[in-house]
Amino acid sequence: MSLVNFSVVTGATSGIGRGYAEELAKRGLDIVLISRSEDKLRRVAKEIESKYKRQTRVIQTDFTEGHSIYPAIAQQLEGLEIGILVNNVGMNYTGTLANFLDVPDPDQMSRLVLPGMLEREKGLIINISSESASQPQPMQSMYSASKIFVTYFSRCLNAEYRSKGITVQCVAPLVVSTNMTYNISVNPLVKSAASFARDALNTVGYTTYTCGCLTHALQTLHFNHMIELLYMVLGNHSTSYL
Repeated sequence: MSLVNFSVVTGATSGIGRGYAEELAKRGLDIVLISRSEDKLRRVAKEIESKYKRQTRVIQTDFTEGHSIYPAIAQQLEGLEIGILVNNVGMNYTGTLANFLDVPDPDQMSRLVLPGMLEREKGLIINISSESASQPQPMQSMYSASKIFVTYFSRCLNAEYRSKGITVQCVAPLVVSTNMTYNISVNPLVKSAASFARDALNTVGYTTYTCGCLTHALQTLHFNHMIELLYMVLGNHSTSYL
């Protein structure tokens, strides 16, 4: 992977974001880590510098504060040649619509890095979605809806910019062992964040939409097939309102 020096990773201090940050550093890129906790940012940056001998920069910000944060992020990114952006920040929101607060906008971070990528005629944007967006789920309405936005935003952006040397990939995993999934034990169906990031990065250049790894792809096929069968069975017993 040979773009330019810096990769920007949001939500970079734990989970999938940290997995991407470390894997990109391992592959020879310098890393800009963006997250909410200053202490965690400094600690992870120090570990990456020590382990992989790459430069790091940290940007402390809270994405739940909305659009007001982006001018400050843009200022801190100014002057850097950014070849890769990983839009990972987000949380698993449960509960009803009334309890849903906000999710960060991948379009805003993409807007910050695209001008430089267009000028250099190369770049990679990776947007982390979720396989939960593929089917309706109770008590997950806003989370799933926000993820389906990420999926289609990624596809549209890739269609718009692929002729200009920029790849936009959407990654839609199932269960990965992270804080968001209460650090569920790794098993044949559940990947560690580091292993998932490694496998997902290996798909770059081959596909612009991926579950990230083979085990998740196989689970997705099975899951979607079972859901379709369930809908067919329930549909035969549903009440007609027409």
